[in-house]
Amino acid sequence: MSNKIPATLIPGDGIGPEIVEATLAALDALHAPFEWDSQVAGLGGVKSAGDPLPPATLDSIRRTRLALKGPLETPVGGGYRSSNVRLREEFQLFANLRPARTIIPGGRYDNIDLVVVRENLEGLYIGHENYIRIDDDPQAVAMATGINTRQGSRRLIEYAFEHAVATGRKKVTIVHKANILKALTGIFLDTGVKLYEEKYKGRFELETMIVDACAMKLVLNPWQFDVVVTTNLFGDVLSDLVAGLVGGLGMAPGGNIGRDAAIFEAVHGSAPDIAGKGVANPTALLLAAAMMLDHIRRPELGTRLRRAIDDTLNVDKVRTGDLGGTASTAAFTRALVSRIANA
Repeated sequence: MSNKIPATLIPGDGIGPEIVEATLAALDALHAPFEWDSQVAGLGGVKSAGDPLPPATLDSIRRTRLALKGPLETPVGGGYRSSNVRLREEFQLFANLRPARTIIPGGRYDNIDLVVVRENLEGLYIGHENYIRIDDDPQAVAMATGINTRQGSRRLIEYAFEHAVATGRKKVTIVHKANILKALTGIFLDTGVKLYEEKYKGRFELETMIVDACAMKLVLNPWQFDVVVTTNLFGDVLSDLVAGLVGGLGMAPGGNIGRDAAIFEAVHGSAPDIAGKGVANPTALLLAAAMMLDHIRRPELGTRLRRAIDDTLNVDKVRTGDLGGTASTAAFTRALVSRIANA
């Protein structure tokens, strides 16, 4: 019987195929057990199948329930709807897991090790928007409706609490704006506090914090945070802020987790301006692959991959241009694969 684990591979747009190629080389060196089914989405899906999220791609993920995804291009202001959002909705990927860890020391912030858990399906990002006409202006008023449910809040916060327990985290911060958005984020805050009292009290410290205060404190003293759990819009903003503490989105992996499927990704954009130049940094997708290995209960492989990334960057000093080095994507990949093979 084969020990291979079926997984969908979406190379993505722009620099996506380059960083996916680097990631596959590292996973092959680790003898990772994935059996890949390569599919397209985003601009690549539009070009090849006339759909940014083709049925074949959805069918593949329904079968494998596991995917690794490069960045997908989404038009700004118009055009087709984000494939990332559609994937989260299609597979009910309610939790967005965004760890941030200092890999290259010596920056403005050092020794950062925290995680943001963002609700993925509710809030203001459900896309219920409309305009109201006044006189001859059809877009005189713009309106948006946000929806948070008790069930959705509990599902997400329980995932964050369980993640904290499983990974030995000491504190969870529920981030909200219940002083102003009393119903929309009040239900999230209330659900989290009650869940803690009901099941988790004493297993870790719980604090609650208004989102604007949280943003300030993350900049002033990020070491006071361990796990941050919050709603969709706030999580989108704070997870990118936290990525900035460790070097930017090029160092930021992400996992989208549901009951029946999980998709791991580099959270940065497709960077079409540098596509094909061989200078892209694959670290974010490599770290996402390490998260994927943890997810399939092969944490020893995830740990090996993270250690090899650390050593390539800090011992061998092989770094791409965005990290102050001169290495091409291929040169960085060769150094990383060598580190894995000789570990």
